[in-house]
Amino acid sequence: MRLPVLIINMKVYPEVLGKRALELAKVAEAVSRELGVSIAVAPPVTELRLVAEGVGIPVYAQGADPVEPGARTGHVPLEFVKEAGASGVILNHSENRLLLNDLGWLVNRAKSLGLETLVCAPDPYTSAAAAALEPTAVAVEPPELIGTGKAVSREKPDVIVKTVELAKRVNPDIPVITGAGIESYEDVKKALELGTQGVLVASAIVKARDWRQKIMELAGALR
Repeated sequence: MRLPVLIINMKVYPEVLGKRALELAKVAEAVSRELGVSIAVAPPVTELRLVAEGVGIPVYAQGADPVEPGARTGHVPLEFVKEAGASGVILNHSENRLLLNDLGWLVNRAKSLGLETLVCAPDPYTSAAAAALEPTAVAVEPPELIGTGKAVSREKPDVIVKTVELAKRVNPDIPVITGAGIESYEDVKKALELGTQGVLVASAIVKARDWRQKIMELAGALR
């Protein structure tokens, strides 16, 4: 993971159904090259291979299940995420929470497979616990702000400051990024000033009328 980073979580919004996910990823890739900044994308699992094979920027899976390959109907093992071409995986998002034991298992399994891990957490203390698992990075996202347009960096800057402090106390090598309500250049810039090393953004980009314009705006704050 090259820092600072903008990670675009496409979730399963209808705006990225089918090949539209690849279209968004290609726009992100073009902006990344133009600005010389780090951008990663997390498409729906059904489009993971299509996107991974279609762009050169990092592609993350939106999640994985704590199971080994085998008789696991409806599950997504990390081995299948890896084989699809992903470079990493988002874990424990507030919309897809995991038990602590399962989270620890997935982080360790991902390491053995050479996959990066971005572990999400809702608050500073949970973020510190996540840092103890030694993922690639921790993302603090107050769930009550997700999708609201009320950026955590504006509404709850103390959450970011405390998270960075506690996470570094646990493991100074684990970078902290943040998300929830991020929608403007100023939101990203403020998040970086507060000590984070990137942002996780979803609806502000996916639902934007002009993908390129919005990605340019947010990614421009990383320079």
